[in-house]
Parts: sequence; C-alpha cells; structure tokens
Amino acid sequence: MIPITAYRDKFVAVFGLGRTGLSAARALIAGGARVLVWDDEPNRRLDAVSLGAEAAAPSPEAWAGIAALVLSPGVPLTHPRPHMVVGLADRLGAEVLGDVELFARTRPVAAIAAVTGTNGKSTTTSLLGHILSRAGRDVQIGANLGRPILDFDVLGADGAYVLELSSYQIDLTKGLRPQVVALLNISPDHLDRHGGMDGYITAKRCLLEMACPDATLVIGSDDEWSARMCQEMREAGRKVAEISVTGAVAEGIFARDGRLYRAAPGAPAALVADLNEIETLRGAHNWQNAATAFAMATALNLTAAQIVLALADYPGLPHRMEVVARQGDIVFVNDSKATNAEATAHALAAYEKIFWIAGGIAKQGGIATLTPLFPNVTKAFLIGAAAVDFARGLGKAVAHEISGDLTTAIRAAHAAAAAGKGGVILLSPACASFDQFTSFEDRGYQFRALAQEIAGQSNRNGNSNGGGNGNYPRRAVGRSQ
Repeated sequence: MIPITAYRDKFVAVFGLGRTGLSAARALIAGGARVLVWDDEPNRRLDAVSLGAEAAAPSPEAWAGIAALVLSPGVPLTHPRPHMVVGLADRLGAEVLGDVELFARTRPVAAIAAVTGTNGKSTTTSLLGHILSRAGRDVQIGANLGRPILDFDVLGADGAYVLELSSYQIDLTKGLRPQVVALLNISPDHLDRHGGMDGYITAKRCLLEMACPDATLVIGSDDEWSARMCQEMREAGRKVAEISVTGAVAEGIFARDGRLYRAAPGAPAALVADLNEIETLRGAHNWQNAATAFAMATALNLTAAQIVLALADYPGLPHRMEVVARQGDIVFVNDSKATNAEATAHALAAYEKIFWIAGGIAKQGGIATLTPLFPNVTKAFLIGAAAVDFARGLGKAVAHEISGDLTTAIRAAHAAAAAGKGGVILLSPACASFDQFTSFEDRGYQFRALAQEIAGQSNRNGNSNGGGNGNYPRRAVGRSQ
C-alpha cells in the first residue's frame, strides 16, 4: 500500500466504494486523514467503516470542512451532468480528484509508464510489465487493470509503475508525470461521459500533456484522431515514437506481416522482432500492442534483445484470444472479453476454419460490420438473447444453428470440428454477458472448464490438451484494425 500523508488530520470524503474507492480510503487512513465515505451499497460502507472510515451521507452538514473529494471513476464528473456530490464539493470549496492523482502527489521516485487508448490498453500494459519484469526490473502493474494504484508497493528508483488509465481516470488526474506515455488508438467510446468526441479526445490528450517535458510519447497513427495528435505533439517539440500496423513510419516502430521494424531518421528500417510464432500476440491489433510495448520498453532503457526474449514467452491475458485447450487438430480459444463486433473482428481475422460461438446481449449495430470476415467461419453456434438476431444477420452467408446456451454450443461445435478433421472452436461473443452469466470473466471461465473437460477426454489416448503451437488453421497475416 502507498500511504497518502498529504491530508493528515484533515477531512477527506470518498464517494463510491468499489475497489479503487476502498483502496483510496485505506491509503488515506494509513496517512492520518479523517475519512468520510459513502456508497449506495450498505455492505461496501461497512467494509470502509471496518478500515476506520466514518459513513456519512453527502450533505453540507455531514461533509462540512472536507478538504477533498476522492471520486470513483465511474461517477460522472462533468457529463451528461455532474453528479450531485461534485456540485456539493464545489460549494464546500473542496477539490475533486481520483486515486491516480493521490498517487501522483506522493511523488514516486520509480519510473512511471502510462498506457491509454480505446482498445488494447490491458494487453499493452500487461505486456510491458512482463517485459520489464523479465529484464529484472521491480514492477507494479495496475490502475484500471487489476490492482488499484494505491495498493501498489512503494518502489525505489530502479523500479517501474506500469499504469493502464481510462479516460475517466485521466479526467480526475492533473499532476501525474510519466516518463513514457502511450496512446494506442482512438475510436468513438464513452461519448456520453465526455460530452461528445471532442471531449473524449481531449481526455486522451491530457495524459500526453501531463508527461514529463522529456518524456517519450508513443502514439499510434492508424486512425485519424491519433494521427492528428501524433503530428501535433511533434510540432509542439515533444519526443514522439510513432506506431503503425498499416504502413512504415519515419521514426518509431511499425509492423509488416507480423514482423516489427524500428525506424529512425536517416537509416533503413531494421527488423527487431518476429511475432508470427507467438500465439499470445496474434493479429494486427496485437502487433500494435507489441510495437507499443517495444517502444515503451526502449524508452525505459531496455535493449532489443531483452525485449524480444520477453515477447516470446508472454503468457497473454485471460479471456483475450486465450488458447485454453487442444485436442489433436482442434484448438479451443477463449475470447470472452470480445463484447462487441469490433473486438470480435480481431479474432475472426486471426483464424480460419472457425467454429464460432457468439451471442449474448448485443451492442448497437450487432454483427453487420463482421460480414467481410464471414468466409473464415465454417459454422456459427449462437447463444443468448441475440441468437435469433444474429441468425438473421448471418443469413445464408454462414452455416449456423441456435444452440441457446454455452454448454450446448461448445459440444455441438466440437462435434462439427471433429467431423471436419480440426479447426478453431472460438468463443468470441460480440455481446455483453449479463443475460446468462455474471460477467465476461464468468463466461470465459465456464468456456475454459468445458473445453478442458472435452479435450481431457482424449488424454487417455495420448493426445495433448494444452501447450505447444498445435497445427490448427490460422492466418499468417490479418488486418483487424
């Protein structure tokens, strides 16, 4: 834990007691603050009180004298309209901030690497953390991914904090001074919380502008908004490493056919890594993640040899194109994190001969954008609330059946793959999970258990159900962004 001493003997309110709120309350109490907390969920309030906080519903009387309001990132700060506690804090003369800003005010001596973007943040964050750890650095990884930032250990000057930051967290942060920042990409997202596209872009830009003056800014340039920001940062005199998976760059890292090249002014591009045999970094979206992590690790003084060694054994993140079992020429891939069509496109572009399990609670637009990738699908097995609509969307282009539930779907997909002498049984739902599961993680864990049960039935015959690079259909090259 990182104790927050800046508010010793002062009143601080913490509103929203999820994992980051409880973490902030704990760190403030450890630093000597008098902490008032509130959450609509009584059990969360009890958890905070057990740490030494005082439960106090927001009101001018109960919160009189607070020096600051620590706001959960999930609570609206400005749009669609400020939450009432934001207005209350303003009337009481209290600053509004988040746990990342509290962390920043401890002035950590370890290096800070911050990752943001619409897609790919978690993989890039975990990959960079893996690279640094593999090179012997003391590393803490988290913020929006995994551990709350104030649960980190205090690191020395040789350590590194690797932070995934959402636009919501950036909105509540002003004083973070990273030594390296990555902006992977920008596409329309969370527009209601930022008042439109301009507000969303501004939130991402703020993280770049917060960075140390000599920081390396690693910026993807494969979408119009990020490309414009890349150019603007260069024109402002900032040190920029450009990332692309669609073409060569003048200075930075680019990917071509699954290989990473480093470009520098006045020199030919040099091949630095081949990702084609790394199962956890398949597809163009992962090439972008790897290129970004490569550039960030370089900025943190790692050598190409150290980075390449770590890329080769990166274990990947659960529920993101995760190979969970094998049975002969059949591979089971858990991509439960793909809760919309854009995310599912990455997996459909990465494989061929796919037995696709899809469905759940559909997002706006359904699966219409996936039509160009339908030739990679041998048959679809549809589950959940969206099954009928998805069947209509597939029409005659893809053979399909309505399985209804995951157990029925995976068994039917396995039978079809076995009859077809192999293939990829892919759970990539393009849907939210809440019709049949508690979360996308729950959905993914159930798929993994079923896959390993089915694949395990072959063990008595000497077949492998995990590890290695099995001989299953895959695409050597795939554009998915």
